[in-house]
Amino acid sequence: MSFSFTFPYTANPEFKKRVAYFCMEYGIHQPLKTYAGGLGFLAGSHMRSAFELKQNIVGIGILWKYGYYDQVRKQDQTMDVLFEEKIYGFLEPTDIKFTIKVSRHDVWVTAFYLPPAIFNTAPLFFLSTDLPENDYLAKTISHKLYDANPETVIAAAILLGEGGAKLLEVLNWEPEIYHLNESHALPLAFYLYNKYKSLQEVQKRLVFTNHTPEEAGNQKTSISLLEKMGFFCDVPVTEIKAISQTFNGELDHTLTALRMAKKANAVSKMHQRTLCGLWSKEKGICDIIAITNGQNYTYWHNDDMYQALEKKDDNAIIQKKTEGKRNLFEIVADQCGEIYDEKICTIVFAKRFAGYKRADLLLHDMERFHRLVTDKERPVQIIWAGKPYPMDYTAIGVFDKIVNVCKTYTNCSILVGYEIKLSRQLKQGADIWLNLPRLTHEACGTSGIAAAMNGTVNVGLPDGWFPEFAKDKINSFIVPPCDISLPDHIQDDADAESLYHLLETEVLPMYYDYPNRWIEIIKNGLRDVAPQFDSNRMVKEYYQKLYS
Repeated sequence: MSFSFTFPYTANPEFKKRVAYFCMEYGIHQPLKTYAGGLGFLAGSHMRSAFELKQNIVGIGILWKYGYYDQVRKQDQTMDVLFEEKIYGFLEPTDIKFTIKVSRHDVWVTAFYLPPAIFNTAPLFFLSTDLPENDYLAKTISHKLYDANPETVIAAAILLGEGGAKLLEVLNWEPEIYHLNESHALPLAFYLYNKYKSLQEVQKRLVFTNHTPEEAGNQKTSISLLEKMGFFCDVPVTEIKAISQTFNGELDHTLTALRMAKKANAVSKMHQRTLCGLWSKEKGICDIIAITNGQNYTYWHNDDMYQALEKKDDNAIIQKKTEGKRNLFEIVADQCGEIYDEKICTIVFAKRFAGYKRADLLLHDMERFHRLVTDKERPVQIIWAGKPYPMDYTAIGVFDKIVNVCKTYTNCSILVGYEIKLSRQLKQGADIWLNLPRLTHEACGTSGIAAAMNGTVNVGLPDGWFPEFAKDKINSFIVPPCDISLPDHIQDDADAESLYHLLETEVLPMYYDYPNRWIEIIKNGLRDVAPQFDSNRMVKEYYQKLYS
């Protein structure tokens, strides 16, 4: 093999410990479509900040041939899913080839290298099984991020976990710490256990980050199916049951990671409290600390706006926001045929469409919604954007419901293609960024961080990162939360009522009647979000609190 890896820059002595970071998705820049949502955006910011601080870290991911999916429209404007092959001329193919075992068959793996100079990231390797040596089934392991077939998902976990560990051995780059960013690469833990034959030796090297308390994001799978597919990397099932303390035939992936890691972290203080509530009764789990997520300031912030802030030039801040709106409204006009007005307050809800994020909470009471969007004294323009999982028909149904509502109102629109480029344009053009999760369900919700870095005012429930940032009516607006012990539909009733009331009586009156006060809220948001929620702070904390 001619490809040889030398770490591409001199590591800062403060961050010299060798760390391998395993993540199923990376949202680094629009041209590299290896991400679905917040987890990917966070991993991309992590890699950018690791490079800025010259940390000794290597990222391991999978090169998804068809990405996550391309969000397109059907004939009637409702949502459709397109899987289109992605071509990446900027990735360096390596001539590395080795095998992993999936369902007792050899599967060939290669790797593609993303050098730091391309996107200003720590070095990254992307694994692929899309090789002529493999049959069609083996090739599909690296075709679609979060494939709908459960067996393909298990195979992808083996590729990332076992394949990533083997790649590092081939590269002759031995990490001191293996960082599981979510439990997707859990076979890594079993590979290390098989190598060292000791849970203590694994725990010396393994750390774990959980990104969601949602049941859908904390997988449970039949042990017999996992064993049949080779998930345990040749560790006998009796041994797996003992180290994972599994006695019911079903492996809890998150709980197993918490038992095999030396330390784990939640991604906000509120998320840590939620996780401790969920897992505190379980025996043998590691400590769970809080390291709140950040977004990479260098990449996401509006530099002109921050320069204007420094010069105390309010007019320049307003001008930058107007420019952002103008650019965003071009996209709205192109996709939806609506011409928006730069002087009108523009509300954006943009994030992955998952049930608990409640994209349709604004539509909860259609009479109140109609009143809000037809108010001539304090008019609004509303934009939605977001990608549901391609087989989540309930979430796609919500998207389509919003499509049909938008056909009725010329000041409401929903955009397809919510990826990094559109995300940036929405954050630059929005006046208000909505965060409306059912309380305690959002681990962090990082989209609002980058929104604040672009002079957008957050209006949201106090979940995830938001309670650590929000000062009500000073740098954002807090929707008063309801009693979370109530049934979901009652919570939705109460939160929708609170949202309408807040928008009608406080947010919109301040935007229109007290513009000087509004600009102060924008400026306070710009100041308060950085550096506290810059991912540079976050990656320093990983070295200080998790890797140490």
